[in-house]
Amino acid sequence: MRVGEVKRKTKETTVEVRVNLDGSGEAKINTGIKFLDHLLSSFAKHGSFDLRLKARGDLEHHIAEDSMIALGTAINKALGKKEGIRRMGDAFVPMEDALVLVAVDLSGRAYAEVDAEFAKKRLDDLSSDLIEHLLQTLAANARLNLHVKVLRGRNDHHRAEAIFKALGMAMSEAVSKRPRAKGVPSTKGAL
Repeated sequence: MRVGEVKRKTKETTVEVRVNLDGSGEAKINTGIKFLDHLLSSFAKHGSFDLRLKARGDLEHHIAEDSMIALGTAINKALGKKEGIRRMGDAFVPMEDALVLVAVDLSGRAYAEVDAEFAKKRLDDLSSDLIEHLLQTLAANARLNLHVKVLRGRNDHHRAEAIFKALGMAMSEAVSKRPRAKGVPSTKGAL
């Protein structure tokens, strides 16, 4: 099993994460931020990852950011040497009026390009301006290349949720094993 566990404790937050890349989509998320819990549950469900994440802290921003630091680190640990994986994945996800494209490359090089705007300042109990930052934080700590493009949509909830569903699906494809592949999927021989 490809499992990553991280316990992160700072003066501001305490976060515990366990992710199983070969799971079935079971999620038990409790950050105290209901919309973030919803987004991470969608990521786990549509990626078929088993994800347990518990976070406590002083401020919404700190809890959300540290949750993504811990999740990214756990994903990177679960990937190990990345031998035999597909490495790249992408997904188009429609959600009613919204349509989102997400593409990932588990290259070991952190980069995030997020093209997503929100009309509302808050998505339920989460600041909408955190979405881009959370995706960048995940990419930096999972050491992956991430591109997100919201192609259309009027409803901010649908746009945000479609991003995390597509992220789960793209990640699921990227971490999947290739039966005929040998070693690390890179002409360099290392990721």
